Amino acid sequence: MPKTIEKVDKKLEELLDAIEKNSNQLILHNDEHNTFDWVIDCLVKICRHSPEQAEQCSLIVHFKGKCTVKEGDMNTLKPMKDTLVDRGLNVTIE
Repeated sequence: MPKTIEKVDKKLEELLDAIEKNSNQLILHNDEHNTFDWVIDCLVKICRHSPEQAEQCSLIVHFKGKCTVKEGDMNTLKPMKDTLVDRGLNVTIE
């Protein structure tokens, strides 16, 4: 493999590792208080999910207890988390 391709591959690998290390997950946890419609509405408005994606996430949360609803850096996820918590949802960032 030519040296330039090896350098590009190495740099790409380093960038992907950095992204992965800086990537956090916004996790929605199940509760006994919120309706499916409310959770779906919140995910559509705050996390910019499609209605179908929000519905799938709400079902995963219901049956599995939790679901990653968004991935990204802390600056992106923190405002979403705060808004979802203000709306009564149980969310964490990991």
